[in-house]
Amino acid sequence: MNKVNSKSNVKVMSRVGMLSAIAFVLMFFEVPLTFIAPSFIKLDISDLPALVGSFTMGPVAAIVISALKNILHMTLKGTSTGGVGELSNFIIASVMTVTAGVIYQRHKSFKGAIVGMLVGTVVMTVVAILSNYYVVFPLYANFMPMEAIIGAGAAVNPKVDSLWAMMIYCMVPFNLIKGFAVSAVTMLIYKKISPIFKG
Repeated sequence: MNKVNSKSNVKVMSRVGMLSAIAFVLMFFEVPLTFIAPSFIKLDISDLPALVGSFTMGPVAAIVISALKNILHMTLKGTSTGGVGELSNFIIASVMTVTAGVIYQRHKSFKGAIVGMLVGTVVMTVVAILSNYYVVFPLYANFMPMEAIIGAGAAVNPKVDSLWAMMIYCMVPFNLIKGFAVSAVTMLIYKKISPIFKG
C-alpha cells in the first residue's frame, strides 16, 4: 500500500514539476495591452498549466504550480520589482485556477469546466482589484512613484485620475481579457493534453 502511495506521489510531483516548468516558459511570452493598460502591465497565458493542473489533479496542485513558476521566474530570470510582480501573478493565478478547479471537481463535465473558468475569471478580477489597490501597487510605488503609475494609466485612459480609477478602467478589462484568453486556450487544448496529467 505504501509503495502504491509512494508511486502515486512521485507521479503527481513529476506532473506538477512539468506543468510548473511549462508555466515558467510561458511567462516569457508576454505582450502589453496598451489600449487598456500601461505598458508595464503585460498579458501572458502562464496560468494555463495551473488551470490544467487544477482540473486534473485538484486545486492544491494549481497553487503549487503558480508558486513554483514565480519562484523559478525570480530565481532564473530575476525581478525588476523586488518580487512585487511575481506576488501579484501568484495571487491572481491561484485565485482563478483554484476557483475553476473547485467548481470542476464538483461538476466534472464540459459545462462544469466552462462555468468554473467563467466564475474563476470574475473572482480573479475582483481579487485583482483589491490586491492591486491595497497591496501590489502600493508596494510597486517603491520602484515607480504613484503619481507616475497613475499618469501612465491616464495616458491610456483620460478617466484615470486616481489609483481606484486605474483599477476600474485599466485593471478590470485587463484581467477579464486575461481570464478569457487563458480559458479559451485551455478549452482548445485540454482534451488533447489532459490524459498526460491524469491517473
